[in-house]
Amino acid sequence: MDFAANERVSIELGDDGVAQVRLIRADKMNALDPEMFARIIEAGQALHDMKGLRAVVLSGEGRAFCAGLDLSNFGKLPDPDAPPLSARTHGNANLFQQVSVQWRKLPVPVIAAVHGVCFGGGLQIASGADIRVVAPDTRMAIMEMKWGLVPDMGGFALWRGLVRDDHLRELVYTNREFSGEEALALGLATHCDADPVARATAIAGEIGNRSPHAIRAAKRLFAAMADRPTDEILVEESIEQHKVMRTPNQVEAVMAGMEKRAPNFADV
Repeated sequence: MDFAANERVSIELGDDGVAQVRLIRADKMNALDPEMFARIIEAGQALHDMKGLRAVVLSGEGRAFCAGLDLSNFGKLPDPDAPPLSARTHGNANLFQQVSVQWRKLPVPVIAAVHGVCFGGGLQIASGADIRVVAPDTRMAIMEMKWGLVPDMGGFALWRGLVRDDHLRELVYTNREFSGEEALALGLATHCDADPVARATAIAGEIGNRSPHAIRAAKRLFAAMADRPTDEILVEESIEQHKVMRTPNQVEAVMAGMEKRAPNFADV
């Protein structure tokens, strides 16, 4: 696994192909400073081409998933050499957006396990996951308006289809705090669970027990579904199905199901 150990993010790839990715700036509730942004993006890059990867569980150590921006950086002068926010430095995103949208860009499903505090940028990072498992008592907020800012880490793109428009507007305009239980009702959480890491890991394990080629094809289709017109989506479905039909992993999925045994898939 080509990922250098650091003091911000850790990656542990299990034998089942599930990578446990943890934000480990626990003394600062995993708040986002420039170093944190850089290390999270490095982790995403390492995961993108990681051999044997089937699914990702994204969590935070300590008392929080991520408390959002590190407020100690508000008083610092901007770096005069930094590119403008409008510059697309990471494909279709700037650096701050990439921290959140990179989870959608990964070829495998990502399950966020959220606990403690999940504010601002932390909520946008969690929103980049395919699935979110949130502890019922998690404190959550789209916090940016409190500081006279707007969500700009990919949130508006990631929240499409998750939250009803008027509810989302209220949460953005007021920056009010809500619980994990309310997040489930609003659509910002997939499941509520007192042990979100265990639940997320169980889901990731189920995904890892499916054909990795088909799972990756399905994730590509979900990406297309968000923006493509209906006619193009129908074509993409056919293309992806043609790619996986009668391949060794597809045949193995059928045989394992018929023989009622665990599948033995070849890695992508």
